[in-house]
Amino acid sequence: MVEDEAALADSLAIGRGAEGYVVDVARDGWYGHRLATDGSYGLIVLDLMLPGMSGHQVCRELRTAGVATPILVLTARDGVEDHTEALDCGADDYLTKPFSFPVLLAHLRALDRRRTAMLEPSPTVGDLVLDGRNRRCLRAGRSIPLTDRELALLDILVRHAGVTVGKDELLLAVWPEDAEDPNLVEARVSALRRKIDAPFGRHSLQTIRGEGYRLIDDRS
Repeated sequence: MVEDEAALADSLAIGRGAEGYVVDVARDGWYGHRLATDGSYGLIVLDLMLPGMSGHQVCRELRTAGVATPILVLTARDGVEDHTEALDCGADDYLTKPFSFPVLLAHLRALDRRRTAMLEPSPTVGDLVLDGRNRRCLRAGRSIPLTDRELALLDILVRHAGVTVGKDELLLAVWPEDAEDPNLVEARVSALRRKIDAPFGRHSLQTIRGEGYRLIDDRS
């Protein structure tokens, strides 16, 4: 947990410890970045307004370094731009202060379920291979780091290869807390396409207008 408010950090660490979590606390961005890079963590809870290095910087640098640990941003900044920037930096979830402890735990359990699900073997589509254990995918032998949400989205599309998956179905499966915001799906599909298709000159992730999205083997 990377949080500079000592009282909040301590109370959350104690509370999550009672729920079975083992929690390390960093009070500034630099130390949080160091722990997240050097340690082996199941989840990261990250504030945005931190001394030393902002939460956005921490998140961005971890993803650039290939650290794929799920990140929950926990912050008082609740603007649309803040939310969007955090997700674009590589965060997997976003919760604003003030919040209730049961809601925080529910978000953490949801992230952990998605992380655990990604450890199961997944099928391949053409030369696109989903490597759930390392939370990445491979195309033509090249590694493509993905965020937790991108992995969850790709996992559904891979498991339904060749079949159109509706936008509402994807929204409920990957963003159950934002089930009324279909723009999330469009934005994340576009981001996923920029990673798995664009660098390879491919068009495997297709938009089926009025229906949803489909993943195909487009090598032929």
